This record gives sequence, structure tokens and C-alpha cells, in this order.
Amino acid sequence: MYELPRESRPLDAVLESFERTVLPLCKNEASPRFLGFGDTGDDPASLAGGLLALFTQQNLINQSFDSPSATFVEVAVLRWLRDLLGYANPPVADIRTVWDVGGMITHGGTTSNAAAMMLAREHKAPETMHGGVRNPGQFGVIVPRGIGHYSIKSALTWIGVGDQAIEVDTHAFRYDLARLERAVRRHRGQIMAVIAYAGDSRTQTVEHPRRVHDVVRAIDPRIWLHVDACWGLVAAFSDQLRHLIDGITEFDSVTVDPHKVMAVPYSLSALLVRQPSSLRTVSSYSDLIMQEDYAFGQVTPFIGTKGWLSLKLWMMLSHGRAGLAALAEDRVSKAHRFAALLDEHPRLLRLHEPDLAAVAFIYLPNDIRPEPSLPEQHIARINAVNQRVHKRMLAEGTWYLHQFSLPDDHARLCAGATLYPLRFMANNPRTTEAHMAEVIDYVTKLGGDLEGDIR
Repeated sequence: MYELPRESRPLDAVLESFERTVLPLCKNEASPRFLGFGDTGDDPASLAGGLLALFTQQNLINQSFDSPSATFVEVAVLRWLRDLLGYANPPVADIRTVWDVGGMITHGGTTSNAAAMMLAREHKAPETMHGGVRNPGQFGVIVPRGIGHYSIKSALTWIGVGDQAIEVDTHAFRYDLARLERAVRRHRGQIMAVIAYAGDSRTQTVEHPRRVHDVVRAIDPRIWLHVDACWGLVAAFSDQLRHLIDGITEFDSVTVDPHKVMAVPYSLSALLVRQPSSLRTVSSYSDLIMQEDYAFGQVTPFIGTKGWLSLKLWMMLSHGRAGLAALAEDRVSKAHRFAALLDEHPRLLRLHEPDLAAVAFIYLPNDIRPEPSLPEQHIARINAVNQRVHKRMLAEGTWYLHQFSLPDDHARLCAGATLYPLRFMANNPRTTEAHMAEVIDYVTKLGGDLEGDIR
């Protein structure tokens, strides 16, 4: 880091400085050895869309003069996403305002989830947006314990209702439905929303949306139901995978993140709603810029000036349904192949059944055998070794796998224990089975080298 230059510098010098000092330290998610997070973001059509969006400098806060054609590209993208999930779309001829579209494009899943919580708040207590929160106790939100995404709790604080997350125990990384039912009954009248994860952010296990819907609606049909499908969107692409999200269109809102599952470069998310008119409850108006039928500035909370994010996805969707299905099926197949390789290895233990593209696993020291009720000291040692493995991996920079805390929800080692596994992601088309075998050998060698230091 250095101070702001006093004199101007020619572009060639700036580029040379970037190439020499910044670029070598950037991550490269397109590398077949980067196996731990997100997407490659390098679909050629999507990259072209990103460049064209920069060059054309459209602002989707307004339509008539800021984005005469870009607005309608965004409308098309939102309709396509709704169609993929199974939400009903009105005929094109009936789209006369942004209130008929049923969604919004945002910069990321956190913003989309925050907007969903605003919708839930207004559904629970209309006009809170204008009159303020008067009874905080009615804005509880049910989330699954240990696997919920931070964005929901953060959103509750941002929209002024306070951190009122009600955590419900899970089994196999899905709601324990009996406990969910008890929680909804116990807190009846105090719940504004129930959150389900179609692909949680740790194991990408897909909740059973229809079962959650049926449990909640049978007790209180007024509760807002929201699905975080930032990862699970990929299941909508393929007839082979669509059963995983059965019932998702019964939910009031769904967050999806194309930048996580469609090789779209950062950033691009969308919030979709079952009833398009519900977006009016969180609208904003100004006689300066937003009183037009097609001004998306009215329906994107937290966002004013807004670049043409959707063009990247509009271009990528040229792959069509067949291309999207192939993308999804290849990733899930690759995750299952990696899981099979893990299962063949005596020192590595898989912690869940892969639904989508993620496989979390743990290295076991040579003197510890996997049993469903290991003592606390063994769990501590397993975690310490795996955290050391991840730290060494980062230092060496040859491979990358993600790491985070994870409840042992399948009781592989000890029910209720918190583990620190490594996670493989199958999102990179360049990653081959040879790479999978190599990273398994790499982790095994690191674990063997490091476990002796931890007793």
C-alpha cells in the first residue's frame, strides 16, 4: 500500500504496477486446483455481458432516459429465473410496470435476503416501513441451528427489528420437523418468517421445501416463508435434480445467486416473489428520479444507482435449458465421484450426503477410528489437525479447500460436536478426477506430517 500519487501516471505505468504487485496475489477461482468456494465466473458469454455493461454505462434506477433497453433485458432475466424455479409469469403483454415482474436484481444474496426480510416485516405489520417498529416482539424469524447464513440475522438488525432469530435443531442438515412444529406453536403470533435453505452455505444440503411449508402453514398461514436458494438454484436447471426443490414455489420469496452457480462473474443475485404485487410494500418514491412505470429504482431497497448487472446473466442464458441442465448434472456427478474417492480412503471421513456440488470431509489421525461417539479429547485433536492442514494449505498456495465450523449432524463422530472440516466444491469444469485424487493425496500427506505435533 502507498499514498495517493502526487503526480498523474500514464496508463501503461498503472497497468505495469498492477501486473507486478497486485495480480500475482489475486486468487484464481478458474484454476482446477481451487476447489473450495464459489464459481469460476468465466463463462465467455457472461464475461462479454459484463464488459458490454461497463462500456454502455446504463443505470437501471430509471428507464426512459437511463436505461431505455437495458430495463427490458432485466425484466426478461427475472422472468426467466422465475420460469426456471416454477413461479407463474403473466403474459408479456400484461407487463406494464415493474410491479408486474415479480423480482429484483441485487448485488448479492445478502442484499436479496435483507429485502426478503423487509417484505416479511411489512407482511407481518403493514406500514412499519413508514411508521417504524412499534412491537419488536412480533418479528421473530425461525432459522435452522448451526447452518443458517449470517445474512438473515444481519438483515434483522439492519431493518430495525433486532436480532430475533429463533434457532431450531436440525437432523442431517435439514429441519427436525417435529421441533420446527413445536417452535412455530410455542412462538405463535411472534413469528414473521421461517427460513429454509435450498442448499445451505456449508454442505449445500437441500431442505425439503414442501414439508417445511406444510408444517408451518398448518399452524399459521400468515407466516412469510422464504427460501435461500443461492446454491440450490442449480437444481432448477435439470429434470434429474428438480425433485430436490419440490414445493419451492409455495414459498413467498426465494433468493438465488447466479454468481455462485452459473459461472457468472461477481456480482449478481436476485430476489423473486410469489406475488409480484408484494414488492409495493417496500417501494420508495422520489419526484427526482423514480416515478416511472419501469423504474427499477422503486423496487430495489438499499440500492440507488444500479449498473446493468443482469446483462451478464442474459448473455449466459444463451446456453438454453439443455446447456444449463448439462452444467448442473456435471457438477453434481463430479461431487458424487469425489465423495466416492473419499469413501475409499481410510484416513478421510465424509460428513454428509452430497445433494449439490459440495462435499465436506475431515482427516482422521492414524490412531483414531471413526465411531459415532468419540470422546471430547479426540474431537479436539481431529479439529486441531484439520485446522493446521488448512493453514498449511493456505501458506503453500498449491491447492485450496474451504474450511468452517460444522455441526456433526449425521453423528459420524459425535452427535452435537462442532467439527472443522475441509470442503471440496465441484463447480470448476477444469477439475478432473486426477485433480481430485491429487488433492486427496495432498491432504493425507499434510495430515500425516502434522498430526504428530498435536497430542
